[in-house]
Amino acid sequence: MLLEKQIYDVLKTIYDPEIPVNIYDLGLIYEVDVDDYNNVDILMTLTAPNCPLAEGIVREVRDKVSEIEGTAKVQVDLTFNPPWDKSMMTEQAKLELGFL
Repeated sequence: MLLEKQIYDVLKTIYDPEIPVNIYDLGLIYEVDVDDYNNVDILMTLTAPNCPLAEGIVREVRDKVSEIEGTAKVQVDLTFNPPWDKSMMTEQAKLELGFL
C-alpha cells in the first residue's frame, strides 16, 4: 500500500508538456497495479492519440516510477480506449484550467 501511494505521488509530479496540470489530475492514469513482487503495471492514456510527445511522457512515467525504492519491473502501457475527455480530470485540474 505504501508503494502504491509513492507511485501516485510520483505520477503527480509529471506534467503534460502542453497543459500545466499533472498527468494524474488530468485523468491520464487509468490503472496502477503492483503485484506481490513489486512489479508495477501502469495503464495510461494521452489527451490526444497523435500526441507528438507520447514517447517522452511514457518514458518519464516509467523512469520516475522505476526510481522509487522497492519497485521491481515497471511496465507502462498506453491505451486510447476509452478515449480521454475533460470529464476524467479531477476537480482540482478543472479548477486550475478554468473549467469550474
